[in-house]
Amino acid sequence: MMQPPLEQLTLRLDSKYTLVVAAAKRARQLLDDGAEDEPGRPKAVTQALWEMAKGQLAYERQKTGVK
Repeated sequence: MMQPPLEQLTLRLDSKYTLVVAAAKRARQLLDDGAEDEPGRPKAVTQALWEMAKGQLAYERQKTGVK
């Protein structure tokens, strides 16, 4: 399965940084749910990226941070 185009993903999120953080968090959730155990399924990160590309996953970056 091919990765979704980066242009398609950046339209849904405000930056590449947000994309990486959201994909990592979702991939960890999928791995906790046992997504890796099923043969034939895409890897957790690939599945998370496709969910974001389809609009199934929403993520909002918080304005506050560590300074």
